[in-house]
Amino acid sequence: MSAKKILIGAKPTVNAAAEEWVQNREVQASDKEANKRLTIDIPESLHRAIKIQCAERGNRIADEVRELLLQKYGKK
Repeated sequence: MSAKKILIGAKPTVNAAAEEWVQNREVQASDKEANKRLTIDIPESLHRAIKIQCAERGNRIADEVRELLLQKYGKK
């Protein structure tokens, strides 16, 4: 066997500020409502028209459809 010795250093000290943060942190409740996915079937021609107009305006289809749904069913 070899005479090589492996030395293990001392145990790291605990950072008091980090330890205090872990013990006393407050978990903030999120005000943001959870999302649900909605899948619909639409004719290809309608999809194409929506996609073209959204591209011209630089918007995403999901954002525009979401806005339309909020206008019709959103909180009043």
